[in-house]
Amino acid sequence: MSKYKVGYLVGSLAKASINRKLAKALVRLAPANLALHEIAIGELPLYSYDYDADYPEVARRFKQAIADVDAVLFVTPEYNRSIPGALKNAIDWASRPWGTNAFTRKPSGVIGTSPGAIGTALAQQQLRAVLCFCNSPLMSTLEAYVHFTPGLIDDDGNVSEQRTSDFLRKYMQEYAIFVERVLTVLPREG
Repeated sequence: MSKYKVGYLVGSLAKASINRKLAKALVRLAPANLALHEIAIGELPLYSYDYDADYPEVARRFKQAIADVDAVLFVTPEYNRSIPGALKNAIDWASRPWGTNAFTRKPSGVIGTSPGAIGTALAQQQLRAVLCFCNSPLMSTLEAYVHFTPGLIDDDGNVSEQRTSDFLRKYMQEYAIFVERVLTVLPREG
């Protein structure tokens, strides 16, 4: 069994983000062949093509971090029925300028949680459209819109409901299978 490096991006910059809690739970529940670590987005300035000739150091490090992983997992909230601005900004930094897209052929998954009943469904739909443009193969066989309730996941990523824990474990197992399939068919260059 191959081991894969997975970078995850949390779409919220909030310190008490429920999506950060979800990300910690996913790390705990992931199969052993996935080595997950967060790729932080909070330090990135707002993207402008004025930077294309000379990226700021923080953006170069971020883009390299995306390039260095085998796959990416997006854990995102929904802001005003859309992708959080910080997450879209990060995607723009990693995918620009034209011809230097760090997401090309990199398998990705999308998941999110919200106190609302539809649990980030609209943000995920928009994020999938953006990632499709970025030529990032998307796991679509198992979608996950998690309705967050108080106490569902603690700060350490422990899930209080067995049914939710089982579902998240299954999601990560499917994600691992997807990553392996994509990288078998579309091996990384270099």
